Amino acid sequence: MTKKIQDSADSELFRLAIGTVRAIKDDKIALAKAEKPKPYPKNKPVEIENRLVEHHVYDLDTVSIEDRLSYIAPGLQKNVLVKMRKGQFGLDAEIDLHGLTSAEAKRQLLVFLHHAVIDGCRCVLLVHGKGYRSQDNLPVLKNSLNLWLRQHQDVLAFCSAKPRDGGAGAVLVLLRLAEKFAKKDEADWDY
Repeated sequence: MTKKIQDSADSELFRLAIGTVRAIKDDKIALAKAEKPKPYPKNKPVEIENRLVEHHVYDLDTVSIEDRLSYIAPGLQKNVLVKMRKGQFGLDAEIDLHGLTSAEAKRQLLVFLHHAVIDGCRCVLLVHGKGYRSQDNLPVLKNSLNLWLRQHQDVLAFCSAKPRDGGAGAVLVLLRLAEKFAKKDEADWDY
């Protein structure tokens, strides 16, 4: 074991750094009366069901396995779909829904779209599958998505994806910007 040899210069430097020292008279600590924390309102569960506007009546044809989907909200220019098909909107998130029941898929879709909008996602990919195992070659999820996405308040446009992204078994969706992102990014988007 080695002992540390104290240098008088180190000792003097330490005393200068510490400053004047005074003895403690009482070793008991008096606790100040702490204020009670302010109550915060409980976070309400997110109401995702209210994002669908179901009072609109859509006269939609039933789509089959290889049919491609396409929709653009009223007021948007048609070149938005052209840009989406060309991949000019970067893909921000994706979800795979195929294999789920219609109810499970709807729930996951609504939660996914809610979080995508909150996170500032602009373009997302929804994989729904083509529906090869559906009765009479009528894909359940694809037809349901065709309706749900048209009803969703945050969906501006959607179209079937490129073959490499799923083709007729997936949909690219353009979302409305959340208010917290709209002010700073609105000038960057060309509709």
